[in-house]
Amino acid sequence: MRLIPAHPVHWLAVGLGSGLTKTMPGTFGTVGGMVAFIPALWLTDVWVAIWVLLGALVGPWICGKTARDLNCGDHGSIVWDEWAGIWIALAVAPPSIGAWIVAFVLFRIFDIFKPWPINRLERLKPVGVGIMADDLLAGVFAAAGVVGLAQLGLV
Repeated sequence: MRLIPAHPVHWLAVGLGSGLTKTMPGTFGTVGGMVAFIPALWLTDVWVAIWVLLGALVGPWICGKTARDLNCGDHGSIVWDEWAGIWIALAVAPPSIGAWIVAFVLFRIFDIFKPWPINRLERLKPVGVGIMADDLLAGVFAAAGVVGLAQLGLV
């Protein structure tokens, strides 16, 4: 089966189209996830936590179904994992452009270079769990960096 962006699950998996770019789909997907998270700025901390948790919990199914339909592993256009990962970092970031840029940069560094133990998680099975797990941990690492820099007054 090929990717059908009109299919609701595929549409979510490709980040409402943000992962369909020919170059750097993960980066564009992360930006799409940031844009999608803007409404969370007006929510209470409890609702933001629910938002992030739901994104992480439905992600393995969304990504796994799309990967199985495409008969592939972590297809480059599947970016729901980037959405859920950046949401973790943004949930704890101060609501400023500078803090969001730092969250973006840290998340992309951890997602691209996959230092240990992030690099171990992408091999988890089933495929949807592996697709999601490394990005979720990259989001946790980015969140820790943002919180640390905020504590120092640098963001």
